[in-house]
Amino acid sequence: MSTVPWTGPAWDDPALTRLARRLRDAHRAVAPLPPPARQRLIRHLLVITDLAKRDADLATRRLEAFLADFQDAPDVR
Repeated sequence: MSTVPWTGPAWDDPALTRLARRLRDAHRAVAPLPPPARQRLIRHLLVITDLAKRDADLATRRLEAFLADFQDAPDVR
């Protein structure tokens, strides 16, 4: 185990900034939906947001999959 404490990601990390903006935009896209669909999709986004704290690359892939499914889902338009 390392004795150097982890200080977290750099604040100027462009990949994390892009991920944060895409998560924000996804939340904005889900917000106007009817309550049942909105609640389900917001829970999904919160899981991705929580994952981003530990593994930004995996969170990015999950968000991409979410957005692809969101665009194709007929029940959320």
